[in-house]
Amino acid sequence: MYNNYYKIGLSLVFTLVATSLVFSQSGEISPKRKQAIDSLALEKVRDLSKYISIIGNKKTAFSEASRVMDRAEELFAPDSEMGVSSLNSKEVKYYKVRKYFEHLIALNYDRVTIQWYDIHYISDLERQPDGKYVGVVTIYQRFEGESDDGLKYKDTTKKDITIYVERKKTQVSGRIIEFWDVLLGDIRVTETSK
Repeated sequence: MYNNYYKIGLSLVFTLVATSLVFSQSGEISPKRKQAIDSLALEKVRDLSKYISIIGNKKTAFSEASRVMDRAEELFAPDSEMGVSSLNSKEVKYYKVRKYFEHLIALNYDRVTIQWYDIHYISDLERQPDGKYVGVVTIYQRFEGESDDGLKYKDTTKKDITIYVERKKTQVSGRIIEFWDVLLGDIRVTETSK
């Protein structure tokens, strides 16, 4: 399983380096190449979906879940929050990313299944005054929890994920390379249903 995380990380590095070569020096993203950033953003959202599924799975060993939490945290901008809702309450609770993962591990079910689907952009990337770009990706999350004593809970939640795109620099073989990086921001609950 560690090899899968390594491959995901390696593919993201190659994607970042590749995208660094396709953007103008002015800080503007060329329309023709914006697709590479959109693909990277959606890939990171899909990676998060996989990580959440692993973390939430009660069969995942704690040491493995802890490693996956570390990887998942790397996808986020600092101080990002994730929303949690329930059919039993109108209140949406927001947790810092690590606390959300810890909350997920501590759920009082014997079996948990979490699936994300219908992942797509709902707002195009818009340039901000500081040069960063911001967009929103929407997803639907199907949550199912079941206990051996017969307790069952299911819901579907629509969530909006803020996407931040910013220009960064790294050194590769002694050369400074500029690239566009994608980070996930707050994940807001917009609707919860059966």
